[in-house]
Amino acid sequence: MQSERISFAFLIFKSSYISMLSRRHIRVKVMQSIYAMHQHQAENLDKEEKFLFQSIENMHDLYLLMLSALIEVREKEEEYLELASKKYLATKEERNPNKKFVNNKVLKLLETSHSLNSTIDDRSITNWKRNDDIILFLLDAIKESASYKAYMSTQDREATFDEDKEFITTLFTDIIAPNERLYDYLEEHKLTWLDDLPAVNTLILKQLKQLRVTDEDFTISKLYKDLDDKEYVKSLFRKTVLNEVELSKEYIDKTPNWDTERIAELDTIILKMAICELLKFPSIPVKVTINEYLEIAKEYSTPKSSIFINGILDNLVKDFQKENRLSKAGRGLL
Repeated sequence: MQSERISFAFLIFKSSYISMLSRRHIRVKVMQSIYAMHQHQAENLDKEEKFLFQSIENMHDLYLLMLSALIEVREKEEEYLELASKKYLATKEERNPNKKFVNNKVLKLLETSHSLNSTIDDRSITNWKRNDDIILFLLDAIKESASYKAYMSTQDREATFDEDKEFITTLFTDIIAPNERLYDYLEEHKLTWLDDLPAVNTLILKQLKQLRVTDEDFTISKLYKDLDDKEYVKSLFRKTVLNEVELSKEYIDKTPNWDTERIAELDTIILKMAICELLKFPSIPVKVTINEYLEIAKEYSTPKSSIFINGILDNLVKDFQKENRLSKAGRGLL
């Protein structure tokens, strides 16, 4: 069902600051890039690496686009109220409208945020200016919701910042993030955004919940946690691609019950990446590598892939340990 494909889990984070990219998301991006290389039989490594980093940069654009949707729905409602009040035969309600929504303190903070709006301008995020029908559709969905009606029914008093924040987080969770028409637009505009959307929505919700009445600006989340993560993208991609033949030899004799020619191509890529990480990334624990790639296999490959990959990696780790090939730095990394 479409409603199921657009649902997302909201994650719990321990720190007040989070980066947009997790290591798992990086692994998925690298996996997809290698798969695309295979499909197109591409050989220009520099070009494909550039495409990989561009797909990651696009994730930041999606983040800005979703935030700008909040700004745009407020602006559209403000425009509507202003035009309605100037009608020749304006009603009493139109001349003196309920402005609680357009005066929402969280929406106003986003609208006046210098860091957010300057970044949106720098990245040329103008999608909603060119597709305001999506914003109008979202606005209608918002105004028809029970949460909006309940919020607006208390117009006789000004809401506190926390009340405004609670309303906006509910709005984002229940109306904007799972909106099917918005999802369809994102899918048509940039296919890679579909994998990025859950992480982006989770991050935005986290940031909205962290806002305080004393905040004077909205902090833009960084794409990478640190330079090590950005280097990890390049290293994992290049070390896997440049050593594909050698990496495939590691598991080729460990699949006696599987027809090598019929192993899903995505499974071979996941195996090569996992083996590469086991042998060439000493700071990443063995258990982390195995668990991460099993989860990726469950989500992106065939139903039996994780069982197959788990069996191969388990045997390989035992062999690597016997042969002293697992060089992991630090305690507990095996």
